[in-house]
Amino acid sequence: MGRLSAAMLILLGSGCAMVETEDAAPDPIPQKNPIDLPDPFSVVEEATRHLGDELDPDPQPARPPHLWARVVARFEFAECPADSRAEQWARWYGERDEYMERVLDRARPWLYDIAGELERRQLPGELALLPIVESAYDPFAYSHGRAAGTWQFVSATARERGIEINDFYDGRRDVWAATRAALNYLEYLHSRFGDWNLALAAYNGGQGRVARAIDRNRRAGRETDWDELRLPRETLGYVPKLNGLGCLFAEPARYGFQVPVWDNRPQIARIELDGPVDIVAVSVAADIDIAELVAINPGLNGHLTPPGGPHHLMVPAGRADRVREAIADLGAEDMIVWREIRVRRGDTLSHLARRHGTTVRELREANNLRNDFLRVGQKLRLADNGRTPQNSPHAERYAQLERLQQRLLPTKRFQHQVRPGESLWVIAQRYGVSVDELQRWNGLGSDSLIRPGDRILVNMTQPGSSQSREYTVRRGDSLWTIARRHDVSVRELMRWNGLNEGAILRPGQTLTIRGDGNA
Repeated sequence: MGRLSAAMLILLGSGCAMVETEDAAPDPIPQKNPIDLPDPFSVVEEATRHLGDELDPDPQPARPPHLWARVVARFEFAECPADSRAEQWARWYGERDEYMERVLDRARPWLYDIAGELERRQLPGELALLPIVESAYDPFAYSHGRAAGTWQFVSATARERGIEINDFYDGRRDVWAATRAALNYLEYLHSRFGDWNLALAAYNGGQGRVARAIDRNRRAGRETDWDELRLPRETLGYVPKLNGLGCLFAEPARYGFQVPVWDNRPQIARIELDGPVDIVAVSVAADIDIAELVAINPGLNGHLTPPGGPHHLMVPAGRADRVREAIADLGAEDMIVWREIRVRRGDTLSHLARRHGTTVRELREANNLRNDFLRVGQKLRLADNGRTPQNSPHAERYAQLERLQQRLLPTKRFQHQVRPGESLWVIAQRYGVSVDELQRWNGLGSDSLIRPGDRILVNMTQPGSSQSREYTVRRGDSLWTIARRHDVSVRELMRWNGLNEGAILRPGQTLTIRGDGNA
């Protein structure tokens, strides 16, 4: 097999100025408005429902009898006292069959692996329900606060927990990788606080905030249970949600709920790779719907797995052997192989096209350029083996992948997932837009109803500028919560502001935030 490696990414040149092409721009490449395309979430969710189609219909002998029973058998801490918020949430989820069906359909490919990790680490089964609270088990979920994936990590926290994020891949959306990072973090929080509800509060609101609230109560001679602490409203609502879900699965008859009966075996398999592969080439060679590969490899930003790793691919379990054989037979000539160049001072698209034996149009298409302005140091990609998605024999499959990822992956067009109790007015207020704009972007009428789990398109503004700005510390803030809110690391905050690890923040204090951190 002609293996691909990180060496295919060749970096050329350097510089530091803005340049413009000297040639007239070609006619714009026709672009479909994303809102006019088929809903990609429906496409991948439909693909998810068919992942087990090629499994042997006779389930393998298993104990306990089905997958959710295996998870529920590990429950440890969920409680729902009468008239508590936890019980209210249990009833709320129990009354919404359609919503829970959609959520659990998304969970099904991942639950076998999560259950195995909980058992291996001897962790409580309720943690398998946490992605319902975080993201409704949606690996493509992306919050206005820039948290991504099933477990909802912001990038700074993700990197601190060992999750890889690069041009080809965002491990926050890779459920396999993010699950291990999330469980590592939850284990640490439980070891620190000695209580799962406190660990959950810290996962949501920050460990520093919870620790300070505990110290405050101890000094005042008060109880230190999570619900006795002075914590943000979101956190005080977060813990009961998970407890409510635990009660729902532990006592389904009490809440009119039916726990799904799933075979206790995996729907997907993880294949180790020797290097990067083109998932379109794999889908063709192994005869797999590209939407299925997108659904179970949500961490990928394009058609190529990351050259620098991690080197794995999720595939339907019933076709794992077929995929291994197909990958073994793939060569570089079967894939779209990219290399990278850097724009140098004085470069234009026409100069680059002549230098590298391509055309201005191909450069624009390969890099999604909407105009002819280049930045010195900017990275551009070129088809290294002369094959591009447009001239490939499988051009339509590449186009299908691009259409899916165009709206599944985070852009200025943001998909907000409706939460319980939200209206268009509430969503509009959250994002600083009008109800009329939300209705226009989503084709909704004045009497249209929205339900929990629906996705609403929001046209987000450009991320903040790269210049420094100031943040005023609020009551209850910590370095950790400020870093999480602005999508930077605690170390960066300390470095920018000359702070050490023992620094105490005071309300009204001004901190410098650099880069394009979230407001």
